[in-house]
Amino acid sequence: MKRIFLVVTALVSLFLNSYAQKNNIDKVAAVVGNNIILLSDINQQYTQYLYQGRPADPNIKCMILQQTLTQKLLKQQAEIDSIMVDDSQADDEVNRRMRSMMQRAGGQERLEQFLNKSVLQYKDEMRPSVKDELVAQKMQSKITEHINVTPLEVEKYFKSLGDSLPEFGTEVEIGEVILNPQLTKAEKERFHDKIEALRLRIKGGEDFGALAKAYSEDPGSVSDGGDLGFFDRNQMAKEFTAWAFKLKAGEMSPVFETEFGYHILQVIERRGEQVHARHILIVPKSTQGSLDRTKLHADSIYNNVIANKISFAAAANLYSDNKETKYNGGMMLNAEDVQSRSTFIPIEKLDPAVFLVIDTMKVGSVSKPQLFTAADGKQGYRILYLKSKIPPHKANLAQDFPKIKAAAQSDKINRTLSEWFEKRRESTFIKIDEEFQDCNELKIWTKNKSETK
Repeated sequence: MKRIFLVVTALVSLFLNSYAQKNNIDKVAAVVGNNIILLSDINQQYTQYLYQGRPADPNIKCMILQQTLTQKLLKQQAEIDSIMVDDSQADDEVNRRMRSMMQRAGGQERLEQFLNKSVLQYKDEMRPSVKDELVAQKMQSKITEHINVTPLEVEKYFKSLGDSLPEFGTEVEIGEVILNPQLTKAEKERFHDKIEALRLRIKGGEDFGALAKAYSEDPGSVSDGGDLGFFDRNQMAKEFTAWAFKLKAGEMSPVFETEFGYHILQVIERRGEQVHARHILIVPKSTQGSLDRTKLHADSIYNNVIANKISFAAAANLYSDNKETKYNGGMMLNAEDVQSRSTFIPIEKLDPAVFLVIDTMKVGSVSKPQLFTAADGKQGYRILYLKSKIPPHKANLAQDFPKIKAAAQSDKINRTLSEWFEKRRESTFIKIDEEFQDCNELKIWTKNKSETK
């Protein structure tokens, strides 16, 4: 066994020396099985870390290398299990990250100044590591996909906490009916005419991407000239998908409407059952007339609810424009506990505008319609219902079973992953460059390995 290990070590050393000779501007930070991790990859991720406005800290490179080692182990197993990620998925994720970085930078030019390279060059450098990350996530999901906990396991986990039971603050259950203003055909016409004028300018020879940057109201793609990357038939609104898969490369659609507003799109490329397209979006804005009509409708619903002519849940189901809550009796979900679909929300996590309304309400009461502004800047009217309010308390199974179950499941997933990594780490050749020998986070990766025996 020792002789086999010496042969493997010699072969790896030969490979590293050969690689270093051909790539004298870079070096190998670590080797995991048949995968190498370049120092340039670690530095690239550290650059992204700095660009998020975080303080410089060389120890972060230790954590980045630890995460990358983990990804490489998962990737190695994914190759054995034939788990793959399409190039288009990696491209979409790279584009998403670059759009986010450009927004933080204040534009492409400023980002390129910080990176000291073009966005296209940086995308090419990012793509392999992003694809490895997506493959690793897919492999990890496969390892944990069937993990669940029984009520007995939840109870056992709860008892194991002993005197370390968490304290929960005030929590509330809140229902909502959201009413968005509906524009008349005449009110919509000026928005339709605006995007139609842009379409005619493109037909007249102006650049689609330049006009998208100047006029599109889609925050996710405007900085990229309206470019949406590749997408399949299930990712977009049905009207958008219909035009995207109908047109040939280079063709442009007429003006069409979706729930988001008015669009024109141009197909860039077709690849099997995926389309690469760009678009311009113009979002119709509410008028005072549409808001007044919505207020009258909201008042009518409120009066019927408090007169017990209709339940709040039924009102939400029939009239609310929020698709996330209308089929749940109007009840908001805890955004930090989506898996368990818990309706109990810590009061400090509430939207401040919602808190101001429910703070003085009694349990079981309904608020009068309030004008509000959503995250996307659109105005509407909202009716709130305070279903329950739980005061601060120490965790107990009766009140907090969903939260304790989620914690028990998370604990089981972590233990399963730890056992999986321990087995793979012990059976996989791992070599880490001396530059990282002082990283405490990395000592577990070489502890008790064959070379130390």
